[in-house]
Amino acid sequence: MRVTHVHRIGGIGGSERHLLTLLPALAAKGVDVRFVGLDMPGADPFYDEIEVPFERVSRPWQLRGALKRAGADLVHTHLVHADVYGAMSTRTPIVSTKHNPDPFRAGPWRFAERVLARRARRVIAISAAVRSFSVEQVGLPAEKIEVIHYGLDALPEPWGENPDLPIPDGAPLLLCVARLAPQKGVDIAIRALPSIPDAMLLVLGEGPERPRLESLARELGVADRVLMPGRVGDVAALYRRCNVVVHPARWEGFGLAMLEGMLAGRPVVAANAGSAPELVADGMTGLLFPPDDAEALARDVKTALGDWMYGTFGIGRARSLFSVARMTHRTLAFYESACS
Repeated sequence: MRVTHVHRIGGIGGSERHLLTLLPALAAKGVDVRFVGLDMPGADPFYDEIEVPFERVSRPWQLRGALKRAGADLVHTHLVHADVYGAMSTRTPIVSTKHNPDPFRAGPWRFAERVLARRARRVIAISAAVRSFSVEQVGLPAEKIEVIHYGLDALPEPWGENPDLPIPDGAPLLLCVARLAPQKGVDIAIRALPSIPDAMLLVLGEGPERPRLESLARELGVADRVLMPGRVGDVAALYRRCNVVVHPARWEGFGLAMLEGMLAGRPVVAANAGSAPELVADGMTGLLFPPDDAEALARDVKTALGDWMYGTFGIGRARSLFSVARMTHRTLAFYESACS
């Protein structure tokens, strides 16, 4: 089977990391996998890591020729730009993956997405939360959508050294790996910090909310306990160094940071929103708190700091339910059903 994936590329986020894991795993199972990227500025790091044949296009109209050269039996599109341009560029059967429950999808765009869904043979949702959103709020046909979770077997490989971080010896370290955007709820983690004595909050990510978050930390008197170094070279080392992973996102398609925290053997304290209850077994691998509730986050962090068993159970859950092998097997079966 020849399958060509299409995605707009402007860096490496959750969906891009998913492709960097899935595509070589499919190739190892005998699928002739290729990738076509709709390039934006910042795309180069993705291509430095991809392990399957690829072609880069800088204009949407170039996609038609790239797909023709790939000669696929099936075209697999990811996110809105690939969905639109893929449908316009080929008569090859198409499948699509929905990676998020972005409120944008429930606005006027939902009418276009319904048309695109008719063009697709089948649709993957990366979580049950995304599937429910796609059916109930976007209006996609439930019978076409199958849930296939992301899979990971290991933490990210380092690409450089980490900066020196002023973390006092013995201070509890809370790690939040997230874009600095309202969706991710980093402000809730900062608001919780005054209620967690001596704890440090380390936020790995960049985004437009940085000035507001820095101002909030100063206003609450915790600026010296909030570290936001941006992107770092060895994220895995910081997962292993932290005591608790916090994930206060207000909505989430999957949340790779939660899975990475489990793989690192750390308790995960997450907002009970979107996909979080699919990953975090409340009371077993971590704790779930009501979204936007800073006091509940603080309470749950203090509980998690006192019980190392959360992390132990998290490793087992990650390996059994969210492995690369499981994701790959289910994707292959999905392809077969789409082509039958």
